[in-house]
Amino acid sequence: MAFPFLSVIIFTPIITGVFLLLIPGERKTEIRMTALAASLIALALSTWVYFSYDPAVAGYQFIEKYDWFPTLGISYYVGVDGMSAPLLILTGIVMFTGVLISWGIDDRPREFFAFLFILASGVFGVFASLDLFGLIFFYEIAVFPMYLLIAIWGWKVTREYAAMKLTLYLFIGSVIALVGILAMYFSSGLSTFNMLTLETANFSPEFQRFWFPFVFFGFAVLGGIFPFHNWSPDGHVAAPTAVSMFHAGVLMKLGAFAALRVGIMLLPEGARFHLPWIIVLTLINVVYGAFIAMVQSDFKYVIGFSSVSHMGLVLMGFATLNADGMLGAGVQMFSHGIMTALFFAVVGVIYDRAHTREVPKLGGFAALMPIVAGAFIVGGLVSMGMPGFSGFVAEFPIFMGLWRYQPWIAIIASISIVITASYIIRIIGRVFFGKMPEEFVGHFGDATVLDKVALVLLSAILIVVGVYPTIMVTMVESGVENILRLLGGA
Repeated sequence: MAFPFLSVIIFTPIITGVFLLLIPGERKTEIRMTALAASLIALALSTWVYFSYDPAVAGYQFIEKYDWFPTLGISYYVGVDGMSAPLLILTGIVMFTGVLISWGIDDRPREFFAFLFILASGVFGVFASLDLFGLIFFYEIAVFPMYLLIAIWGWKVTREYAAMKLTLYLFIGSVIALVGILAMYFSSGLSTFNMLTLETANFSPEFQRFWFPFVFFGFAVLGGIFPFHNWSPDGHVAAPTAVSMFHAGVLMKLGAFAALRVGIMLLPEGARFHLPWIIVLTLINVVYGAFIAMVQSDFKYVIGFSSVSHMGLVLMGFATLNADGMLGAGVQMFSHGIMTALFFAVVGVIYDRAHTREVPKLGGFAALMPIVAGAFIVGGLVSMGMPGFSGFVAEFPIFMGLWRYQPWIAIIASISIVITASYIIRIIGRVFFGKMPEEFVGHFGDATVLDKVALVLLSAILIVVGVYPTIMVTMVESGVENILRLLGGA
């Protein structure tokens, strides 16, 4: 019997979370070391899965299947393809670097890491699930801890408001998606939640056109689609640093991935019918998000609205329903996940020392924190889509796919590139190379060694994917082929 890589990856965080709750709260060093060890195991195994996946064979690999509730057609069924394997390693990377960045948390670190790891198990489960019941089950596990993490450890000014707003949006979205999933289950006549079996269900065109918006928008709320996006920046801003990294780096991908896996892949005729107007909503995401980010004075709100803009590109790539757009969207999910984790880590490091996120009140940090400044510049170049960085590898195919679909949409969407460059350059100039305010001089020093390790790792990944895109593009292409097959070669 093959080693159950995916099950170990999925359940290591949640088992560790339960174990952490059994450790006495005053033993903070042991708590942190246990969290670090668990994150390293998840990262190592997800890395192994990623590099062991064979794109030439394609399809779902590392499959594990056990009947869970056979009477209702529910099974524990997991596997990864070219789309989900990069998201698995993305989660492992964000989990590991999130632990490093959170090393200094002194307020109940036991509970903090326990809830963070429960969330991580839910995320791993969604990316690996091939059973609809399992997917929605893990989806809810991923969403629930966010309320506690933000409401307890978040920014005191807005944490309760932001936590409740986020939770309501995401739970309502998931309930709507669940209604669509149940409709698919009962209408298929197959008495199964197995997604590979449901791909062959041949739902009628009328059924697909009616139920596709339920499933797609139910999950796309978590992906930040306009006009259901405004929970996201508030959630980013109120969350503690590691939770912001998970929120933007991984959770928003959860919504986009589920919208793809359940909406587009199981209801392809519904996708063809509805996505021409949904692509207009994503266009608003991309351009509007960039403009709103440009006028923010709060450093974290800049990154929050930037995330809304860049996630619009992911959903827009899917909405093109062509190979280039899908390929770019797949790579963009990974690239944007690492980039936003890097951005929020930088913001967290600066806020921990300056105790303010107001851009006009910051300045001169490059002299004290050269690695932090360098990391933000790398993230900024990725955000702008500069050649040689992962952002270019992701965004260029998306715009090619857009051009094939409708050139005028690609032209309008390209405005976001200019706007993104303007606010990134403004932040770099003002925060890192401006004059340091007198009240900061001599009051704090450089980032910690663990902060630097996290930032260097995230930066290096963005550069490696940009310089050597084949390390990811070939794999994502194999996943795109299966999606296009289900779309009838669209």
